[in-house]
Amino acid sequence: MGIDVQMLRLIFFFAALGSLFVCESLVHTRPWEIPRVKRWIFHMAVSIFNTVWTRLTVAVAVLAWLRVVENHGWGISRMLGLAGVVEIVGTIIVFDFFDYWWHRFNHLVPFLWRFHKVHHTDTHVDVTTTLRFHPGELFFSYGAKVCWIFIWGPSLAAFAIFETGITLYALFHHSNIDFPDRWEKRLRLVHMTPRLHAGHHTVSLRTRDGNYSTIFLIWDRLFGTLREPDFEELKTLGLSEGRATYLEPGVFLAAPFRGNADETRRVK
Repeated sequence: MGIDVQMLRLIFFFAALGSLFVCESLVHTRPWEIPRVKRWIFHMAVSIFNTVWTRLTVAVAVLAWLRVVENHGWGISRMLGLAGVVEIVGTIIVFDFFDYWWHRFNHLVPFLWRFHKVHHTDTHVDVTTTLRFHPGELFFSYGAKVCWIFIWGPSLAAFAIFETGITLYALFHHSNIDFPDRWEKRLRLVHMTPRLHAGHHTVSLRTRDGNYSTIFLIWDRLFGTLREPDFEELKTLGLSEGRATYLEPGVFLAAPFRGNADETRRVK
């Protein structure tokens, strides 16, 4: 029986989205300065649009490419003869490593930053921020996954589990919640946490250019990009530019094509 990767992601996505919405409502860390319903309407509209166009276009192409790679036995995992649970775990680890570098490149390469900065213009980081990606960034992201698939050669099952897992982790660490220090310390032994990822969304370039990991925090530790945000930095999230218009559709879509990409790299 085939695996519908996109449907699997959607099922877990809505379950996690609803659960984290309840958690944020009960124990949120940062106050919302505008009505939450406005953020939900805008970001859900973005998510629906992105889901429809990617499912009908690039997602189909990526899955077809995965089948080609799998049928030809291409990729490191095939060369190593990995299968079953070992191959699934290996795919999650390797693809999370690739995702760390892809995220980092989105900050370091001016052209990619033009699109990724749309995600960072959100001034109130919560679970809906996970939905806030420019269609152009998603297009380039799928292109990157085409390369990852060719290099590693995952099975469809492993790819589906990774895609689902990375979606759930993104929802989790964008959520407006926090943990007591003793639990935060334990979670950080392996995972990216909401507190650390909020630091990645500060106006301060010191913390924004860090905490790139999605699932495993080891990549930030290994490559020296782990940043502990301080209280003052966490007071102001988002970018200095576009703070009054970040929920306007026209501004959202046109943002990558306006201004100098390097301008938003500086602390203002």
